[in-house]
Amino acid sequence: MADFLDDKTALEQKDHDPETTTDAATHNPINASGHRQELDRNFSFLAIGGLAVTSGNVWVALGGSVTVAIYNGGPPGVLYEFIVVSFFYWLVAASIAELASAMPSSGGVYHWASITAGKYGRVCGWFAGWWNFLAWVFANAATTEIIGAQAVSMYAAFHPAFVTQRWHIFVAYMIVNWLVCFCVLFANWILPLLEQGGAFLIIAGVLITIVVCAAMPPVHATNAFVWSEWTNTTGYSSNGFVFLLGMLNGAYGVGTPDVVTHLAEEIPKPSKNIPKAILAQFIIGFVTGLTYLISIFYSISDLNKILDSTFLFPLASIYQQATGSAGGTLGLLIIAILPNIIALLGCYLTASRVFWTLARDNATPYAGIFSQVSRKHRNPFNAILLCAVISTILACIYLGSQAAFNAFIDSFVVLSSISYLAAILPHLLSRRSKVAPGWFWMKGPMGFVVNAISCLYIIVFVVIFCFPFSMPVSAATMNYSSLLTGGATIFVALFWFWRQKDYEGPKYVAPDAEMLAVDAM
Repeated sequence: MADFLDDKTALEQKDHDPETTTDAATHNPINASGHRQELDRNFSFLAIGGLAVTSGNVWVALGGSVTVAIYNGGPPGVLYEFIVVSFFYWLVAASIAELASAMPSSGGVYHWASITAGKYGRVCGWFAGWWNFLAWVFANAATTEIIGAQAVSMYAAFHPAFVTQRWHIFVAYMIVNWLVCFCVLFANWILPLLEQGGAFLIIAGVLITIVVCAAMPPVHATNAFVWSEWTNTTGYSSNGFVFLLGMLNGAYGVGTPDVVTHLAEEIPKPSKNIPKAILAQFIIGFVTGLTYLISIFYSISDLNKILDSTFLFPLASIYQQATGSAGGTLGLLIIAILPNIIALLGCYLTASRVFWTLARDNATPYAGIFSQVSRKHRNPFNAILLCAVISTILACIYLGSQAAFNAFIDSFVVLSSISYLAAILPHLLSRRSKVAPGWFWMKGPMGFVVNAISCLYIIVFVVIFCFPFSMPVSAATMNYSSLLTGGATIFVALFWFWRQKDYEGPKYVAPDAEMLAVDAM
């Protein structure tokens, strides 16, 4: 840590432009974040593409919430809401991709917000970074809980009299959480291979599932059931509002466009490879997600039986109807759980890298500890361990109250969205002039239009996504996203006033800076 601080002092002494760092005064090469290159660039393009696809994990994520989504319009509502929300997230992803290409930093939105906001960059980046970290650590817990529910549902498929309890999920949650944590901690070298394998599992898994759901059901749903029979059972009278509210379910599936940006310091030529990986993530995610939804909806013969199912993982009931057997249900659940485990690896990588980048700028408690990179394991060891501890605490909350746990994980979309807004909106308001274009850049009016629509979408839907999921509302069914987001923001604001004197915001490194690390752009 002392060496790093010495390097940073040298950088600041050499810097004649407050927004530009060239590091001509130090012998240590830096990366596009302005920091010394400490992590190995061991993720190839195939590995980072695999991380993007598996962490997006669209078809599995959509399947996990499909019974909730069906209330917002039935199968037609789920399909059309997914198509519309995907369109808007393509624009958000394009806005993120060009910032990642111009400033490939593990900080992601934290770094970009600090630069694009100009004189307000320190405070804007501070909030963007913390919002983003909280979103990803909650996503980490949500993914672990889904895997736990999948595992218990596998057992329940062979034991019809089995009554699932929360403690069953808790035990599975804890086992999965710490096994994956230890893998990320101690097997950094194998993670790129696992991510490539995860991409194969995503594509092969969805193809197998589609074939099974198309071929095995003795009776298929009608075209009207899948495409036109709108069913509003939310309690809201306006079908238009129900459609907009239902887009939240699709947002959980596609709302992770920044996932690969946080490994920018572990990828060769990140300026080019990150936009390509984001493109692969959204093309594969949309195609697999849409075809998967269509196939499982056609395999449903009794929707009420699925909605009344005792399975905590709703796909188990759909698969049971599709295959007509416990063995077939188990097989399809295994196909779904394997890419989810790889996705959890990606959540750990992302959440830990965000916290690590905050710590190296003195934006966290005990920054000297959490900013360290383990020389033995070649990763931010302490930051990874912290994410596992937070996930464990959230598991204890789940054991005590599922409603309280859901309040945390439901805020993922809102927190991640406002962190994106904190970077994209200043970029737009500054007329896209604060950074030099990277390999991917939307030229002319296109960039302004895409950025503007992205910001408008986020602003409008952050409000909509905070509405209760159904009416009348109770304490158990209330949407607490606004409460959690507001409470977290107050906490971050108070922490800002405590730490702002010691906080060192990210610096902008021009693409042609001297001593830029090899393959840093």
